[in-house]
Amino acid sequence: MEKILELSKVEKYYGNKSSLTKALNNISFSVEKKEFVAIMGASGSGKTTLLNCISTIDRVTAGHIFVAGEDITKLKGNSLNKFRREELGFIFQDFNLLDTLTAYENIALALSIQNVNVNEIDQRIKEVAKKLNIKDVLDKYPYQMSGGQKQRVASARAIITNPKLILADEPTGALDSKSSKMLLESFNYLNQELDATILMVTHDAFTASYATRVIFIKDGKIFNEIHKGDSTRKEFFDKIIDVVTLLGGDYSDAL
Repeated sequence: MEKILELSKVEKYYGNKSSLTKALNNISFSVEKKEFVAIMGASGSGKTTLLNCISTIDRVTAGHIFVAGEDITKLKGNSLNKFRREELGFIFQDFNLLDTLTAYENIALALSIQNVNVNEIDQRIKEVAKKLNIKDVLDKYPYQMSGGQKQRVASARAIITNPKLILADEPTGALDSKSSKMLLESFNYLNQELDATILMVTHDAFTASYATRVIFIKDGKIFNEIHKGDSTRKEFFDKIIDVVTLLGGDYSDAL
């Protein structure tokens, strides 16, 4: 299988010699094409720092990160901007939709930046809107949509450019249980039907149970890793809870 993401001995330090915090400590793993991987860990475990380094929001102190074979730790300036624009899709907890644009315009923006022609933009938006069940909100502004609708619009925006990798940061954090389930089923559709490769950071075992693999981070290191395999989602959820228990501490803190 083709490796979409590969981390090799990644380290990230904050502070100075007198007060040094090692946020990431020698982390190595890879994500293959069409995988849906969740990263879990308690608050302060390093999972958000890890996502920030992969998304190039932050830079590693040591090690290398490859996306589709390209060492992104070496990218700078226009090359870095081009990489972010063309190879990554982002889904954030707080949606990050532009309030002054309709859902259609929010989704179209990423394609407009790439100078895609208007007819192709229209066709691609209608296709993804149908697949994510958001056709009826395309003319609405974010304030006119529910949280679940906004997050599915954000998902459409992330997938519309056909990125190599979709990065999701606590995507269900601001949603109620019904909206969360609908969004996660949309993620499964993106992954299984549209061959999207997804890396998702979450603190929630229910959310992580929709992934095909879960990597657990503790104190900046990989603590454990489990695969869904032929398990049902309920069985996989139970496995996730077992590892969370091993992580130690209060259940609510660990999740």
